[in-house]
Amino acid sequence: MKRRKFLQSSIVAAAGASVSANPLLAADKPSTQKEVYEWREYEARFGSDLNQLENYFKIALIPALNKYGVKKVGVFKEWRPSEPAKVYLLTPYSSLDNYLAINIKLKADADYIKNSAAYNSIPADKAVYNRFTSSLMIAFDGFPSMIVPSDASRIFELRTYEGYSEDAVRRKIKMFNDGEFPIFNRAKLNPVFCGEVIAGDKLPRLTYMITCNSMEERDKGWAAFVADPEWKKLVTDPQYANTISKISNTFLVPTSYSQI
Repeated sequence: MKRRKFLQSSIVAAAGASVSANPLLAADKPSTQKEVYEWREYEARFGSDLNQLENYFKIALIPALNKYGVKKVGVFKEWRPSEPAKVYLLTPYSSLDNYLAINIKLKADADYIKNSAAYNSIPADKAVYNRFTSSLMIAFDGFPSMIVPSDASRIFELRTYEGYSEDAVRRKIKMFNDGEFPIFNRAKLNPVFCGEVIAGDKLPRLTYMITCNSMEERDKGWAAFVADPEWKKLVTDPQYANTISKISNTFLVPTSYSQI
């Protein structure tokens, strides 16, 4: 037994030494821990009772996520509701390992199972939503963690940029990291999170969220953004040409129980 433990310790130590000694492997290790985000979009069925979904969030899911260290969970509705209605859920995790570990723990958590009972007992003919879509994102190097805004009344804008290739999206993310964030701040378009979508639909793409106190402030902010001298310099840089093939955006407001 002692010999086996010695061999295991030797292997681990050797692996660590190999990584340290190999600059290529060491360079692959991120210097800053970047968050991971799951974004869900629920499309309600016509005539369904959305309170059942929201009660599940309030009573079961969010408390369980908070219990395991996910302190800020966002729940949003559309600023101008569509038909059928939609509900959006943003869950930040400290890492991919954290995302996997917490979702495994939830399945076995007694309180979560108990508090989910009413939601799980909804019959098929009274389903709340048709389906929900989900995407998984990893934060940008230049914006590694989410910034939660103040509790003031506000509007959120979710923006998605699709690229014609993986390299196009990589270059657009580099554009953010190289100079866009100070421009956002000067324009008072306050970023909440920025993520490269690593799993989901419409790939390759990136998604980010900004927030303002009002739609008027948002409009003024974008006008200031495109007029900023540093933006004009960035947008004419050849390395950032043809990075975006499609832009889509959605305006959202937080629910009363949203933690973002």
